[in-house]
Order: sequence, then structure tokens, then C-alpha cells
Amino acid sequence: MSNIAYILLGSNIGDREEVMRNAIAMMESRSCRLIASSYIYETESWGFVTDDIFLNQVICIETLLAPHDLLKELLSIEIQLGRDREHHYDTYVSRPIDLDILYYNDIVLNDDDLILPHPKLHLRRFTLMPLCDVAPNMMHPVLCLSNSDLLARCEDTLMVKRYK
Repeated sequence: MSNIAYILLGSNIGDREEVMRNAIAMMESRSCRLIASSYIYETESWGFVTDDIFLNQVICIETLLAPHDLLKELLSIEIQLGRDREHHYDTYVSRPIDLDILYYNDIVLNDDDLILPHPKLHLRRFTLMPLCDVAPNMMHPVLCLSNSDLLARCEDTLMVKRYK
């Protein structure tokens, strides 16, 4: 059975566009089919201070992988693309790539290693703006609001603007 997942990509170190392209290509080579992608956005860092501006994008994929298996693949891709999670796992830091599962079907899950939908999705404009490019009317299964409604209610004021 195939599943639909929404993935947030973020990068603020190195060739950000290239790293994000490589991450998508690696997902496609690992049981994921790209269905849709948002515009790319330039965004200020959320949760920490840095001069390095992020690029963020949301993609919609179809996959046969179960949620935890998809997470393992995304973490593996992050490591292959230069992400060091060992020393900074509990803090926000600059990084070459960050891959977060925002939604996986309409599953609600709260495990030690995976929470679905993403627990901070509704708090971040850098997540909601690209998510609304690909799924504006999708309903958050816990908050019972569409992504567009979540964006309209979001109090985050950090810079998020379309890239190029």
C-alpha cells in the first residue's frame, strides 16, 4: 500500500540548492516518488541565531515505507549529505540539510523518536508557507484546521520570502 508524506527540506550551509536537490534525488532512489514540490523560500533561522539564511522547501512524496522506516531513510540521507546529528541533536544549529516529516497520511503518532504530525508545524511560517503551496486545504488531523488556516493564525514573524 502506498502512503503520502510531506517532507520539509532545509539547508543553510554550503551549496544549499544543490544539497536539497541531492536530498530529493536520494529519496527518489529509496522507495519514494516525488508528487509535488513547493517553491523554495529564503528564511531566517528559527530557534537560534545565525547569519546563514536558510532555504526551505516542502515536497509531497508517495512511498511504500512505513513512518519509522521513512524516518530512518531521511536520517541516513542527512548523514550522507554532511549532517552531524551526534553532537547537536538536542539543539538548533546551522546544517547542510534537515529533513522533517510533516505529515504521513493522516496518521497521529507520538513515539519517542517520531511525532506525527510534526509537533511544531503550526508554529513556523517557514514550514507553513511552502506547505500551503502543495497542500493548502489539507486538514491537520489534531488541530482540525487546514494548512491555510494554520498559516493565517501563525504568530511567527520571522522573514520568509520566495527565493529567486
